[in-house]
Amino acid sequence: MTDAKAFGRVAVVCGGNSNERDVSLNSGAAVLKALQNRGVDAVHFDPKEQDITELSSYDRVFNVLHGRGGEDGLLQGVLQWLDIPQTGSGVLASALGMDKVRTKQLWQGCGLSTAPFSLLTAQTDWQQVVNTLGLPLIVKPVHEGSSIGMTKVNHLDELPLAYETAAACGDVVMAERWITGREFTIVIIDDEAYPVIRLEPADITNFYDFEAKYKRNDTSYYIPCGLSESEEQHLQALSLAAFRAVDAKGWGRIDAMQDHNGNFWLLEINTVPGMTSHSLVPMAAKARGMDFDSLCWHILAQTVA
Repeated sequence: MTDAKAFGRVAVVCGGNSNERDVSLNSGAAVLKALQNRGVDAVHFDPKEQDITELSSYDRVFNVLHGRGGEDGLLQGVLQWLDIPQTGSGVLASALGMDKVRTKQLWQGCGLSTAPFSLLTAQTDWQQVVNTLGLPLIVKPVHEGSSIGMTKVNHLDELPLAYETAAACGDVVMAERWITGREFTIVIIDDEAYPVIRLEPADITNFYDFEAKYKRNDTSYYIPCGLSESEEQHLQALSLAAFRAVDAKGWGRIDAMQDHNGNFWLLEINTVPGMTSHSLVPMAAKARGMDFDSLCWHILAQTVA
């Protein structure tokens, strides 16, 4: 693609009603500016402020609607029904990717290593959870992104409050074994794994939470990531297999850990990753020599058959 006019009228869909609204608006503003810089007829579209049926007047959609409504198959289904080309994954991969438990069950069925977990309810035997997963562990809402509602649990008596915090963000909650080691993210674009990024929060005893992702400036990012060449290639291959297993398309991100024994553990998939100043997809693309404007153009070009 070299002619911006070939894209036609493009809606950059962002905002929405999810708990990730503010992050999505930031992503949308960055993507909109990048596309307009390249001469694309792109406009901001917020489903919270506009009727979703108005998308029928656009030629294609750049989706940066993070969280529920935009990352769970709902928007994808609407656009498929309207026959409007869209960036990223379709209905199946989006719905699966937004559900951490079903994603992990699928990976387990494919023989891909993912951190052990348990579903939680208000009636759960907390001691049994600790017996199964050990301590520390991490409690998460199953259908949220951006680390919203997540709590690291170091002691048994912290579990009930961690559950309540997660349950306030959704009706399904999980606990996951805490993997002590190094945290990585693997960006995938056009079915290719980009250079692996290692993440290191300022407080290495904690995790890469919402504050570290979007508000703080003391998280460290490493490219090269510090893995040996063979380890990085192994992690990239594992991530590609995980991406394909979910039937993800176009672009996305896999999060993983490496324990002290050198084993890699898949955590989750992001099918509509952040595109803010703190985001990891632009970071990986930059390591490949692709600036932000070119990255957004490249992702949009995937919608042209």
